[in-house]
Amino acid sequence: MAGLIRREDVDQVRERARIDEIVSAHVTLKPAGVGALVGLCPFHDERSPSFNVRPSVGRYHCFGCGEGGDVIEFVMKMDALSFTEAVEYLAGKTGVQLRYEEGGNARPREEPGKRQRLLEANRVAAEFYAEQLMGPDAAAARTFLAERSFDRSDAERFGVGFAPKGWDALQRHLQGRGFTQAELVASGLMSQGQRGIYDRFRGRVMWPIRDVTGAVIGFGARRLFEDDQGPKYLNTPETSLYKKSHVLYGIDLAKREIAKGKRVVVVEGYTDVMAAHLSGVTTAVATCGTAFGADHAKVVRRLLGDTTAGGGMQLTSGGTVGGEIIFTFDGDAAGQKAAERAYGEDQRFFAQTYVAVADGGMDPCDLRMTNGPEAVRALVDGRKPLFAFVIQAKIKQFDLNTVEGRVSAVRAAAPEIAGIRDRSQQDGYTREVAGWIGTEIDEVRREVARVASTPSLRRAPGVPDGDRRSSGAPGADGARAAGSRPGPAGSEERPATGGGQQLPAPDPRDPVARDERLALVAVLQYPQHVPASFDALGEDAFSVPAWRAVHAAIRAAGGAAAGRDVSAAQWVGAVLEQASETVAGVVTQLSVASLPEDRESAIAAFVGGVVNRVLDLGLMRRVADARSRLQRLDPSDAETYQAAFAELLAIEAERRTLRESTTA
Repeated sequence: MAGLIRREDVDQVRERARIDEIVSAHVTLKPAGVGALVGLCPFHDERSPSFNVRPSVGRYHCFGCGEGGDVIEFVMKMDALSFTEAVEYLAGKTGVQLRYEEGGNARPREEPGKRQRLLEANRVAAEFYAEQLMGPDAAAARTFLAERSFDRSDAERFGVGFAPKGWDALQRHLQGRGFTQAELVASGLMSQGQRGIYDRFRGRVMWPIRDVTGAVIGFGARRLFEDDQGPKYLNTPETSLYKKSHVLYGIDLAKREIAKGKRVVVVEGYTDVMAAHLSGVTTAVATCGTAFGADHAKVVRRLLGDTTAGGGMQLTSGGTVGGEIIFTFDGDAAGQKAAERAYGEDQRFFAQTYVAVADGGMDPCDLRMTNGPEAVRALVDGRKPLFAFVIQAKIKQFDLNTVEGRVSAVRAAAPEIAGIRDRSQQDGYTREVAGWIGTEIDEVRREVARVASTPSLRRAPGVPDGDRRSSGAPGADGARAAGSRPGPAGSEERPATGGGQQLPAPDPRDPVARDERLALVAVLQYPQHVPASFDALGEDAFSVPAWRAVHAAIRAAGGAAAGRDVSAAQWVGAVLEQASETVAGVVTQLSVASLPEDRESAIAAFVGGVVNRVLDLGLMRRVADARSRLQRLDPSDAETYQAAFAELLAIEAERRTLRESTTA
């Protein structure tokens, strides 16, 4: 078996793989100062962006949960890969040929990491199914697509294919490509029977399901033949790649438009996604065999981006602040239940949530076939708030011509109103509901207040009661550590080590601690602008223990002078090599933190200024120490006294020179 990947190859992968591109497949990033990007953290649930990325140094850090590292560590944590698997994955994306210590040859194709093998098996299977769609045995599949107004080019665009009816067609194809039976079962492409393994999908239309990076992780299959005793729709089972509660079909195609337009349209099936995209609704996605849930909401929220205070506010123009989540459902009872489940997830968004139901209950696929692409666009544009849809459905269950019916309708609607996050919307829906039912506003208001004050009567939305708050209240996310405080770019800051032991946090009110921190941020990010005198600082130049430890790592790496001769990423990497485990997280945090100066042309002067302030602080401490020593000496000991006095004058002169150079 091959040995470790060569160090120089790992370094090459780290340099070639752009961390902003890799992270952007999972998180929508936006500028946050010179050379910095920020987004919602993919490692913990938050509504205010605290996840910082600095492409120049190739590192990320979340000021909310403390996770941080380089592009390899991001892939490891995001996709649950080993170090070797993450390097191999990134090498494949960047074209780096890896060499291994034993023999120096590239790793044989039959020995890549397990995850990569499963991804490759799914990719080959997707190609196989797509090829079969044009074969003589796939007439039923082509008819199925044609009846829904999809042609060959549409099938190719979405990778639609056909699984032959035989029991081992795909098995023989994949085993001929070198995949083992164990790998095929682990991929979910094969099922295990008493007589061995066999193709899981047979005689079905096939849709490849991809993750946000575009990698095929599973399949959705639709029954075609009457002799097929299986379910109408059959998906890949749960595997190490495919987790149905996290998967959204079409996310690879829709992610950029979702991030750009701050809108996502959730439909119910694969053909609905196809119809929506082909009709110009290019933000459409669908769940895969399960209801839209909390994990889906996290994926969507990260792509929508910043959904902080004010999110979910609808404007008079018809647009919204914070984006839109639009659910399309059938108009039947099942669609109503789906709407109620989606309503439970509404509290997870600082965005306006809508529902779109076509007349006659047609789904987007039927609508496109019957009335054309413009009808699908009109369906989405004619959306109505999900609150109104769910509450009106509750009210329709009662006979409003009777007193008893109206009272029951008020009681049914009150928990839904009480669960609305935005207090102003609560008041608005209180008035609306009174009109829909035909009762007094005060009657509805009293019932809503009663429900709100009685926890057992409240509806159970997608988040705990303690996390429910107005869209206008910024608040702190429950996932963040108690005692953490605001940091750069609206984040939270604390010396972090990615989950390990943490160094004592400095007092946020201490101006010296702030200046020392800014100086270290400047040295790590812009060593080329750091005054040469910085490297002459002694080991006790920084007063805060956390900053003193980082400074020690900088000195061990050769000081700022060493950083001027290499790339920003190599410089931070060199400092990290000298840092202990408890200090490494702090180095990463500082290497991605935003500076107060956001003008590229002013960075050099700013860096020089903050570093000189720390130098001045050090000289001030030396002056104070020299004066204290002088006061303790006996003036009668003229030689000793004059030497101490001369030392004081020298330090003061050094300080004057520093200040003159700063103001020059």
